[in-house]
Amino acid sequence: MNYPIRTYNISKLNSKTSVNVTSMKNPDAILRLLKSTQPFQILPETLQLSIVDRFNEHRFSKDTLVYRQNITDMDGVDLILEGEYETFFLDVSDNKRLVEIHHKPYCFGGISVLLNRTKALKSVIAKKGTIIYRLPRKDFIELCNANEEFFHFFTNSFGKRMLDEEFSHFVKSPASFEESYFAADQLYSRKIEHITYKDIVSCTPDTPIFEAAQTMAKHKVSCIFIKKEEQILGYATDITLRDNVVAQQIPATQSIAQVMDNPIVSISDQAYLYEAVLMMFRTKSRYLLVEKAGNYIGFLSRNRLLSEQGQSPLVFIQSVKLAETLDELREKWNNVPEIIHQLLGRGVNAEIANQVITTVADSIALKVIEKVIGEMGEPPAKFVFMVTGSEGRKEQTLMTDQDNAIIYEDKANEQRELVRAYFLHFASRVSDHLNTIGFSYCTGGYMASNPEWTHSLSHWKKNYKKWIEESIPENAIKFSTFFDCRRLYGDQDIIDQLKEFLNIELQKPNERFFTFIAKNALQYEPPLTFFKAIKTQTIGSSEVFNIKKAMTPIVDLVRVYALQNRIYEENTGGRLKQLLELGIFTQEQYEELNQSYYYLMSIRLKNQANQIRIAKLAPNNYVPIDSLTNIEKATIKEIFKTIHNFQLGIKLKFTSNLFG
Repeated sequence: MNYPIRTYNISKLNSKTSVNVTSMKNPDAILRLLKSTQPFQILPETLQLSIVDRFNEHRFSKDTLVYRQNITDMDGVDLILEGEYETFFLDVSDNKRLVEIHHKPYCFGGISVLLNRTKALKSVIAKKGTIIYRLPRKDFIELCNANEEFFHFFTNSFGKRMLDEEFSHFVKSPASFEESYFAADQLYSRKIEHITYKDIVSCTPDTPIFEAAQTMAKHKVSCIFIKKEEQILGYATDITLRDNVVAQQIPATQSIAQVMDNPIVSISDQAYLYEAVLMMFRTKSRYLLVEKAGNYIGFLSRNRLLSEQGQSPLVFIQSVKLAETLDELREKWNNVPEIIHQLLGRGVNAEIANQVITTVADSIALKVIEKVIGEMGEPPAKFVFMVTGSEGRKEQTLMTDQDNAIIYEDKANEQRELVRAYFLHFASRVSDHLNTIGFSYCTGGYMASNPEWTHSLSHWKKNYKKWIEESIPENAIKFSTFFDCRRLYGDQDIIDQLKEFLNIELQKPNERFFTFIAKNALQYEPPLTFFKAIKTQTIGSSEVFNIKKAMTPIVDLVRVYALQNRIYEENTGGRLKQLLELGIFTQEQYEELNQSYYYLMSIRLKNQANQIRIAKLAPNNYVPIDSLTNIEKATIKEIFKTIHNFQLGIKLKFTSNLFG
């Protein structure tokens, strides 16, 4: 099924990552090109010959966004040798306007350099296989200064274009996106392999601290990695030397291994920039090793990544970490709807928007947890504070309540009451603070502050075992809620032990359990009428439908298959990918469900952002049917049909009953 989801999305295009710049160029070919290019024909042949060597060749291996109007700084002017340039303006809805296709020997960029403050006047896509020669901006301007006729060619051309009403409209009123967001667009489209990262500078564990510092100074890096043979054991930074050496008055002759930091955090060179930034925030790491084919090939620093992103939404996450009071954290959370509006307005995928919301929410919750521990003192036992439900799946929206629980290590009998009393008080204070900030109490009581959901590891194992063995509808709901769990704070080993136990229990045959889990996944049906129209309900004066209930069947049915195949990835999209890899879903099924889910999520988030920003209302999950375009309505109806078909498959596979 092909969804008519915006036919063209500029923010998802590749940046200049596929460009191959080379000095291998043919002077005779450049000269022939100059002679055939209208503005350069004006120049004497001797002058043309003298500038041939100043051109650089650029090759484009795939459709590439080369310039974005009023955003990209022009490095020079481009002459097309092979292939084509597609040029256009973008209107406020990111639709292409005044599209033009140019081939050899078209010259692009002269007007932009001379009359638009060196910013690209139009957006440009180079088609696959395009080769251009670029004359550097400095050399182009020198030519204009030296040859008046050459200069006037571009100014006259601009004057003629301005007679076109639509052209002049876009020149006078450029599309309304902020320059600071250009870097953010690249953040979501560029992979790490296409950016410059620093080479790994290393030393052995027995290297004296002062020698390690000298090596850092020599290579002008703020981080050195400690290696034993080919294994990286740890790292030391400027901050390490300050906090662990100078502040502690450690002799600089001691080995660097005694003061190095851990753990090592790495990321694949195939990951996107936004994933690197989010990983740094989640792990509180300032440095990421870049991994390719099992080997470390360089590293990234958080400061460098963030400085390149200007005012991107992810910089906001860093500001959350600097907030100290509950009022400051509440203010940060209140700013999130505007950030999500900006992201979705630029066509960023809803999956990424979910991750941004989740990362901000996680950052706020961590600040609260650390604040409460600071006030109450260190916990009397190891524990893990885990989040469940949509937050556990990293699929939070702007209408969010608290879904969390606490698991603490088993203690001797004489300590149990003391430990339990601490964590119940701790959970209550955390929950109250989160509610103050804007994360409302869970109406169903699925919170750590509820004594039912704060227990020892052994008690939690009994919970899961009971839910699996005593298959009743209520237990199916509880199991589904707490299967979608992930560690937010505390000892990862505790939750690993729980999942290891769960893995064993799920391998025991229990058809009744899967039947009830499947029936739980079938309790909501896509809101379609008998005649396949979107079923609505009246609230106030509006006809609306509940988009959360419309999306829930996808979450539930994917969870059923994940349980059956013991997939412990928390996120719905991640579960889908693993089910595809296992061959449970075909590529077509994967794409249908993945596209359907995140298309609905995009509408849900946009609706909530507008409720908060424009209507000044508390967000909800009711979407007014008249707020949707005809294309959106048609797409949603197709999605509901897709969900219905998958539910039929669930009924047959897990309940052996097509009608129940």
